[in-house]
Amino acid sequence: MSERNTAVPGPETVASGAVGFVRARRASLLGAIFMMATSAIGPGFITQTATFTATLGAAFAFGILVSIIIDFVVQANIWRIVTVSGRRAAELANAAVPFSGYVLAVLVIFGGLVFNIGNIAGAGLGLNALLGIDAKIGGAISAALAIVIFIVKRAGVVMDWVIVALGLVMIVLTVIVAIVANPPIGEALTQTVLPDVIDFAMITTIVGGTVGGYITYAGAHKLLDSGVAGVEHAEQVTRSAFTGIAVTGVMRYVLFLAFLGVTASGVTLDLAGNPAGDAFQAAAGEIGLRAFGLVLWAAGISSVIGAAFTSVSFTTVFSRRIDLRVRSWITVGFILVGLTVYLILGTTPVALLVFAGGFNGLILPIGFTIFMYIGWFRRDLLHGYRVPKWLLISGTIVTVLTWYMGVMSFSGIFAFLAA
Repeated sequence: MSERNTAVPGPETVASGAVGFVRARRASLLGAIFMMATSAIGPGFITQTATFTATLGAAFAFGILVSIIIDFVVQANIWRIVTVSGRRAAELANAAVPFSGYVLAVLVIFGGLVFNIGNIAGAGLGLNALLGIDAKIGGAISAALAIVIFIVKRAGVVMDWVIVALGLVMIVLTVIVAIVANPPIGEALTQTVLPDVIDFAMITTIVGGTVGGYITYAGAHKLLDSGVAGVEHAEQVTRSAFTGIAVTGVMRYVLFLAFLGVTASGVTLDLAGNPAGDAFQAAAGEIGLRAFGLVLWAAGISSVIGAAFTSVSFTTVFSRRIDLRVRSWITVGFILVGLTVYLILGTTPVALLVFAGGFNGLILPIGFTIFMYIGWFRRDLLHGYRVPKWLLISGTIVTVLTWYMGVMSFSGIFAFLAA
């Protein structure tokens, strides 16, 4: 009769396991932070910022500030509520308001598809600027690479580190170009709080491009898939959300300053072509154009990954049979559909990128209203946890503001498709 191996792990084994767990948890948090950050600074935001800076000049700084504040409030609430509940957003919404989760899932999946068409377009534009290849071929190459990342073994770990690396490349290159562009910082700071003009359609579009649609839930769902859930993680999750928001806030303002420096010097950007590429080239010549290509491609492919991952994570509300393996194949199909639509669509990539942000800005208040209701009145879904009052009050104010901006800018957003 053979003996079972019932050896108790020694202190070295336990310590090694603890260290591995901590490292894995840290990598998961970092991956969630950068998934939210790179999704919020995708090709849509880059193109929108170039387009709106060329139109409004320094006054667009106010739109950047509003987007950062709204992003801060939305992400802090959503990350905390979703991770404390331990349920994905659509499932939690269904538990709070019957059938609302299905509506939210359909909106987010469709909005994510619209975003992903723009993301693939942006990645294609990036490779066009970087290597000179046709934008549609570049989009196809980028989509194929994103698919490979999803179907490879240990896809979650690979995705975490790819997104972090791409995010760091974007930040470093953009800071360099912003310094070279030499923007009028004093005027930008003044217009940040006292703008000459306020355009609600542009603000709704930039908010949608940074925190609307799937981006609202990207980091929270990434954390859930990494095993970060429960009341005990609430403070850690909120700190991670704040870190991600700080990264995106600095990146957004630096990117805006880079474009402002170029337009303030008298350069006219081609809004029907590639305004962001024009700005980088005007600031740093041929090297600037190549740097822009790398930045836009990094933003594009990381956003393709983020949009596909988060949008498909909403499909689980429709069936319990959709496990991680099935989700991987649905994700592949999701990317292929986005690529196919991009290849046959006649709308220019720039118009697609601007519209995608606006459309997802219209989705934002619908989902956020549900989660504010959960935070205020459904503590039973949060295991008795009480969301801090300051988060709920600020979240309610943002909910009203985003509804107002959405109503005011509805027709203007759809006009972007005709651009």
